[in-house]
Amino acid sequence: MQPASAIAELDAALTAAMQRYLLDLHQGRLDPRVIHQYFKAPPATTYFDAATYLSNAVASNQLPEAVHLATPRIPLYAKLRQALAEYRQLLGHPAWKIDLAVIPGKKLEPGQAYEGMAVLTQRLVALGDLRANTPVPARYEGALVDGVRAFQQRHGLLDDGILGNATFKQLQVMPARRVRQIELTLERLRWTPLLQAPRMVVVNIPEFVLRAYEVRDGKATVRVKMKIIVGSALDKRTPVFDEDMRFIEFSPYWNVPLSIARSEVIPRLRRDPGYFQQQGFEFVTKGGQPISTLSDANLLAVQQGQLRIRQRPGPHNALGDIKFVFPNDQNIYLHHTPVPQLFDRDRRDFSHGCIRVEDPVSLARFVLQDDPEWTEKRIRDAMSSGTSKTIRLKQPLRVLITYSTVIVNNDKVYFFPDVYAQDDLLENVLRHRVRADPLSVPVQ
Repeated sequence: MQPASAIAELDAALTAAMQRYLLDLHQGRLDPRVIHQYFKAPPATTYFDAATYLSNAVASNQLPEAVHLATPRIPLYAKLRQALAEYRQLLGHPAWKIDLAVIPGKKLEPGQAYEGMAVLTQRLVALGDLRANTPVPARYEGALVDGVRAFQQRHGLLDDGILGNATFKQLQVMPARRVRQIELTLERLRWTPLLQAPRMVVVNIPEFVLRAYEVRDGKATVRVKMKIIVGSALDKRTPVFDEDMRFIEFSPYWNVPLSIARSEVIPRLRRDPGYFQQQGFEFVTKGGQPISTLSDANLLAVQQGQLRIRQRPGPHNALGDIKFVFPNDQNIYLHHTPVPQLFDRDRRDFSHGCIRVEDPVSLARFVLQDDPEWTEKRIRDAMSSGTSKTIRLKQPLRVLITYSTVIVNNDKVYFFPDVYAQDDLLENVLRHRVRADPLSVPVQ
């Protein structure tokens, strides 16, 4: 028989472990700011008190129910948990016990022979991109090509059915890595403030996609979806945070950031003075007076912070014809672009940090849907007027910039490249759990 002191110590240890589990489940294992994700803190009155929550659950004999209720109430979370279970079943699957044969040449195109046909077929069947019992073809053709296309669609690749280096690399990823990728995404969802406003604009950086939602009774309906361009992974990464959109600027000026002026615009103007007029640039004094004359003295004044450069509204304006403003200390906003053909690329991380949107008219209609005066025609007219006009929204609209390398849509699991290596960062930080208060954190 155990002494009372030993039983008390065990009870205390189990209680502390359960409190930590509930806290981790409800709010995540770390403070997202540790990995540079800066979401607004919720009101101080909405704190999750793990100790009281557990005590009440035990007293009412409802611990299993309490654990369920502590789980994030986000539909995507439940779908990812199901995906996690499915991918865990692939651990040790025979489809990955044999290496996929190297592609002859640089790519495998329909109609060609390939010695890895059997393993390729087996993997695609295991992943659900091919029907069970699909026969192994003699050549790369038919259903197998369709299976590769389905795989490419789920992995952020060009779905051309050609087995090139990028597709081959993704096919080589082991199920254990996909399991961990889903686990890391679940962790992020525990502290990402989704479904907390009746209407939201949500950007997912690795997917290069923006969605505008309406939320009713805890269910989100996508009203608008479009491609986006985000900051360069090399040196101009788009930050992760949330803010309220408050303004729309039609036919906006582009105030060239000093860093861009010094590193790109001024060197170009010194090489090609004609670029100044061609692009519609002008200098602006601290008092707001425009100067249309290009000179070495004015360029020097910009470098010294005495003048700034801006680009007038027009066909060459870097912001396109509309800008969606959610004031933040990192000067990030949504805007159109004068080069829409860039949206045809599969990987779209080459902006200076702001987010370019493919279909600004649809986004503007969503943002202004409660203002009947702003018809589609009026929106288009304001965008093409060439005269800058700023309007304040009647109601702020939450904008959430997120980072998720896995989503589930229509019961299919989609994986995206870890363009900013944030999965790797999260993996490393989770080894050293960080939280300011071990027993009470904001509810999100």
